[in-house]
Amino acid sequence: MRELSVVITVLNERDNIEPLLTEIRNALSGIDYEVIFVDDGSSDGTQKKIREYADNRNNLVELRKNYGQSTAMTAGIDHASGKYIALIDGDLQNDPSDIPSMLQKLKDEDWDVVAGNRANRQDGMFLRKIPSKIANAIIRRMTGVYIKDYGCTLKIFKREIAEDLGIYGELHRFIPVLAKLQGASITQVDVKHHARIHGTSKYGLGRTFKVMADLITMVFFRKYIQKPMHLFGTMGFISFGLGLLINIYLLILKIMGQDIWGKPILILGLILLLAGIQLITFGILAEINVRTYFEGTNRKTYQVRRIFNGQNEKLETV
Repeated sequence: MRELSVVITVLNERDNIEPLLTEIRNALSGIDYEVIFVDDGSSDGTQKKIREYADNRNNLVELRKNYGQSTAMTAGIDHASGKYIALIDGDLQNDPSDIPSMLQKLKDEDWDVVAGNRANRQDGMFLRKIPSKIANAIIRRMTGVYIKDYGCTLKIFKREIAEDLGIYGELHRFIPVLAKLQGASITQVDVKHHARIHGTSKYGLGRTFKVMADLITMVFFRKYIQKPMHLFGTMGFISFGLGLLINIYLLILKIMGQDIWGKPILILGLILLLAGIQLITFGILAEINVRTYFEGTNRKTYQVRRIFNGQNEKLETV
């Protein structure tokens, strides 16, 4: 087992491969490390560049198609052998020279996760910085996990934490929350950040809606993943109770001889009753699904075409 595995997900980053590997070799020369490149369906010859500049410390996991960054990260972690695992972007915006100090802090102070904070971020103000600050503030508020920079990929984990993160869908943005769900201790340090030189950014304003949707998932995971009935049952009983009170009131009016047919409150009462029954039922089903989730199999969410370890490659289907 090596001391450190550096997992790098890449998508059409051909021109960044050589300088990135050079920086990693210079920065980690005193560490027993390996680099796990995960190619997430590149079409620009990124795989060829990795093979060209690879040495015996470099591995390439080539996915069959573009699964997304979260799944690519999971594939990299699954194929890492290090005692500690670092995540870093493949676009040269993160600086590998920050890794040794972060690793030392993790070991010396016995943290489970050390996360990077881009203190001097080299991105556009209106399209990247301001939306990111707003998103970070909302995520901190709603999840209770107080990390300054959720968007910084550069992080180092103890192996057991990284293996159980359960990153899927687009949840790589919420890695600190996923780690906290395991009871991980997390700290953050300021790291360097560089402007992109080669290639184009894979992010845009369109991801805002994905982040908000995933945030709802994270809030649920953070507060109710082991007790969904507390959420759906509470809402269900409140809805059912309000509907019951409205219908009792209408029943009293009917007994007193008043005409209740066609009143909007009658429709509201019926809707609340039905909604309450449905929410309670949904809560029971969610409890069953949670049991399935915790007792489920280790089936992978991706397929690997080939693995290149610097000397040979093999075909593997998962």
